[in-house]
Amino acid sequence: MSVPNVVVHRDADMLARAVAARVITRLVDAQSAKGSASLVLTGGSVGIATLAEIAASPARDAVDWRNLDIWWGDERFLPSGDAERNETGARKALLDHVDLDPDRVHVMRGPDSGMTAEESADAYAEELRRAARPEDHGPAPSFDVLLLGMGPDAHVASLFPEMPALHDTRPVVAVHGSPKPPPTRISLTLPVIQGAREVWVVAAGSDKAGAVRLALSESGPVQVPAAGARGRQRTLFLLDRASASKIPASLGRISSP
Repeated sequence: MSVPNVVVHRDADMLARAVAARVITRLVDAQSAKGSASLVLTGGSVGIATLAEIAASPARDAVDWRNLDIWWGDERFLPSGDAERNETGARKALLDHVDLDPDRVHVMRGPDSGMTAEESADAYAEELRRAARPEDHGPAPSFDVLLLGMGPDAHVASLFPEMPALHDTRPVVAVHGSPKPPPTRISLTLPVIQGAREVWVVAAGSDKAGAVRLALSESGPVQVPAAGARGRQRTLFLLDRASASKIPASLGRISSP
């Protein structure tokens, strides 16, 4: 796994714009190299703001949207169209505004599909397996960029501290009893997250500062799930000043004056 690099931006708005620019550049580079690209989305205020900034960017059409696979790191187990679903926010902010191939938008299904949460997790794992290639060396694609938000408790995706999902080696799991509502969710597991080429943890706000410090320390991922958020080739912690306020000044590169 790669060692994290930390980039600090002035505030949450600047952070969202900067991450959007990074996403566009990374997808264009990946498509130039191999014809297609894959992006794993996250929810949360900064995650959705980043997608809105991509949609608003003059550079967005540099991406070949028809040759992009969209995945999710986690989803609330709620019916399609529910305002609390990460998919709903992503569609409103970006996906409905670009020319995507619907077959390449890989949604975690909710209870309206007739599936239980466990069945939905298994179905998503099978979708990942079908998309994986021999060079990925695993049960899921080596995503070009996997975006993750982070909670004040240092959770990423729907992997919460001390919960059984952190020990699970399956690609996708159903999470029950989440400390953050809704209680039932679907989530990628750490082995799949760590199989991505690049993992970008995006966090803003002073309430995340303690979690950021722990995630960049020698903490274990069972107590601090974000400490396990590492990519195969590159790991970025993209922060605003408030969320970076408890890490050593030498650790972060200031990007926005």
